Amino acid sequence: MRHRRIYQNPVGTKKYTGLLLISPFIAGFLLFTLIPFVLSFISGLSSGGMSGGELTLDNYKRIFSGTEAKNAVLVTLKYAAVLVPLKLIFALLTAVLLNIELKGIGVFRTIFYIPSILGANLSLVIMWQFLFTSDGLVNQLLQLIGLSPVSWYGEPGPAMAIIILLRLWEFGSAMVIFLAALRDIPKTYYDAAKVDGCGAVRSFFKITLPLMKNVIFINLILQTIAAFQEFNAPYMITGGNPMKSTYTIGMLIYDSMFCYGEYNYASALSWLLFASVGVIIFLMYALTGRLKGGNQQ
Repeated sequence: MRHRRIYQNPVGTKKYTGLLLISPFIAGFLLFTLIPFVLSFISGLSSGGMSGGELTLDNYKRIFSGTEAKNAVLVTLKYAAVLVPLKLIFALLTAVLLNIELKGIGVFRTIFYIPSILGANLSLVIMWQFLFTSDGLVNQLLQLIGLSPVSWYGEPGPAMAIIILLRLWEFGSAMVIFLAALRDIPKTYYDAAKVDGCGAVRSFFKITLPLMKNVIFINLILQTIAAFQEFNAPYMITGGNPMKSTYTIGMLIYDSMFCYGEYNYASALSWLLFASVGVIIFLMYALTGRLKGGNQQ
C-alpha cells in the first residue's frame, strides 16, 4: 500500500508569503506617506528650500507673526463651522427619508449620492459660476419674488455662501453612513414606541438620535477633516476673493508651494494644518467624554 506524501508548508514559508503579499502596500506607504511625512516636517524646520539648509523656526515665526496665515486659518474655521453642521443635518434627514421601505427607493438613494461622485469638477463649477453671476438664474429668481439681486462675487458673505452651497449638496458619503446605521436599528423599538403613543418626531429624538450618537460623531470627524482640507471649490470658483474672504489654508499652502516656490514655508503651513485638525479632534473627544475610555452608546 502506497503512502501518500503529505506536503506541509513550513511556518517560515507562510510568514514570507504573507510579507510578499503585503509588500506593495508597505512600499506605497513608505514612498508616498511615511517618507514625505518626515521630509515635510524637516523641510518646515529648514531654510534652504528643497535642498535643505539650517534648522530654524523662522517659518513658524513667520506664520504666527504675519496676518496671511491667520486670515487663512480664520476663513477655514468659519467655512468648517457653517458647512459641517449643515451637511450633517441634511445627510441625516435625507437618510431618514430614504430609510422608508418603498418601491424603487434604491433609485432615489442613487440620485442623492450622485453629487458626491461628481464633486467640484470643471463642468460643474462652470455651471455653478453661471448660476450666481449678476444676471444668472439665481438673481433672476430673486427678482421674480421681489428681492434685489445679490452681488455674489463682490461681497465676502455671498462669496462664501456659494462655496458652502456647492459642498452642501455633496452629502452623499455622510448619508450612506447614516443610512447604514439606521438600517441596523431594530424595528421593534419603533413598534414598541408606537404602541405607547410615541409619534414619528418623538421617536426620532428618543430612539434614532441616541442610538446613532457614535455614528454622528464619526461623520462629524470625517466631515471636519474634509472641510479643513478644502481647496478645489474656492480655488476654482472665487480664487480666494473677494478680499481673501474665501482664501482657505489649503489655497495658501498651494500658492506658497507652487506659485512662490516657498517650499519650507508651505511645509510649515501643512504641519500647522495637521496640528490644528488634531487639536480640534482632540477637543471633540474631550468634550464628548470619549477620552475616558468608556463605552459611548
